[in-house]
Amino acid sequence: MDAEELRRLLEVLVSADVREFHLKTEAFDLQLLRGASGEPSAPLTSPLPPQERLPPGEPGASQEPSAQPGLVPVHAPIVGTFYTAPAPDQPPFVTVGERVKEGQVLCIIEAMKLMNEIEAEQAGVIREILAKNGDPVEFGQELFLIET
Repeated sequence: MDAEELRRLLEVLVSADVREFHLKTEAFDLQLLRGASGEPSAPLTSPLPPQERLPPGEPGASQEPSAQPGLVPVHAPIVGTFYTAPAPDQPPFVTVGERVKEGQVLCIIEAMKLMNEIEAEQAGVIREILAKNGDPVEFGQELFLIET
């Protein structure tokens, strides 16, 4: 399921006033819970254990992260749209070559009209930004490479 298919599914569920929904695929586990106000809560996703995923190479299989010595990938924790800046007229959160601290915001992923800030899990230097502003991203997709 790609980001656009997921977006359409969520729109249907919200318009049909579905209060609870659970979807489990080869690569992720998605749960939608809506409160009494009708507003969707943040999507809850969690990776499935490796033994429950399809082997690499099969359609729909998650790709293995690139193993580059000294570089730590930052993965998308949710499906959504990747944004490098808080607004179109503002500078990006980070640039290649910039030193970042643990907890520093690297980007935003929009999911179900909620803006989710993605933070650095450790300090280091941004060596590569692997997604483009406005691109849809998948759960587990590599977004940044940080040199520690």
